[in-house]
Amino acid sequence: MGRKTQIAIIAVVVLLLGGAVAAYAYDGAQKDTIADGVTVAGVDLGGMTREQAEEALANQVLAPQRKPVTVTFQKQKFQLPAKQLKIHANVDAAVDQAFAESRDGSLPSRVFREITGGEVQASVPVNVGYSKQAVNQFVKKVADGVLKEPVDASVSAGPESLTVVKAENGYKLRDNLLTRQLTGLLDSGRGSRALVAKVNVTKPQVTTAEVAKKYPTYLTLDRSNFTLTLWKNLKKVKSYTVAVGQVGLETPAGTYAIQDKQVDPVWTVPNSAWAGDMAGEVVPGGVPENPLKARWMGIFDGAGIHGTDETSSLGSAASHGCVRMAIPDVIDLYDRVDVGTPIYIG
Repeated sequence: MGRKTQIAIIAVVVLLLGGAVAAYAYDGAQKDTIADGVTVAGVDLGGMTREQAEEALANQVLAPQRKPVTVTFQKQKFQLPAKQLKIHANVDAAVDQAFAESRDGSLPSRVFREITGGEVQASVPVNVGYSKQAVNQFVKKVADGVLKEPVDASVSAGPESLTVVKAENGYKLRDNLLTRQLTGLLDSGRGSRALVAKVNVTKPQVTTAEVAKKYPTYLTLDRSNFTLTLWKNLKKVKSYTVAVGQVGLETPAGTYAIQDKQVDPVWTVPNSAWAGDMAGEVVPGGVPENPLKARWMGIFDGAGIHGTDETSSLGSAASHGCVRMAIPDVIDLYDRVDVGTPIYIG
């Protein structure tokens, strides 16, 4: 081998050794930074040092997780604080894995990648932990707050008024769905932390539109104004002047129903002091001695609506607890109401 050849070989070896040393030195200089293309929990950490990577993850992964979760339903708002969730994440382990992914491959492949601007294409998850018990307790709290039984439409009666109380839907939280939404949100660390509760709706049995059918006929009695009012389909049809119970024998207040109906009713005289010698007697219907004239509509505990020939008592508190009406009026009313018709006395 000639001297020139030897020199050439030595030169090549020196160059190769120099390149290897340079490559080793270059690769060593990159070990403190994360390679391009490496993401942790979706955050691009390429080119970052450990300190920079931890700061980026704290700002973009942990900070959002420390915001409270809010669930709303109509005008209600429920909040689940991060402190209650006991959220924690092993950021250090994720950063360690990011560096391990950056050093993957042989020295030549790493140097070639860095020189040519290549990327690692590695995605590292962050394992976020939280209290499952806190989630379950929160879902129960929302469920209890949302739960509402349906309310049937009804009628609120006054002495001279009928007011329709509107029907209301019932609600029951779709608790399994909310649990899935919360765990998905907390596991991923992404997405809106403001959720709207989804519910199952229960319709009332009697809607507002149907309530008039439920009460085709209604009676209201205003004792202070001595007025009995007839309502049909919740609309005022006719008012009658009546007499009501005197002091000490008042017509009973409350909501009742017509219990029975009779034409020319028999009068069984009450065993009361005011009955005198007639107490306990039975007076046939239709005779002059019977004060229950023409018609009878029983209300409660011996009290009822009946005709009277003492028309001068109408418009006053004169009876022994019954509602007195003029005979033509009681006959007119009798044909308009059925047994079971509600009557409000106020």
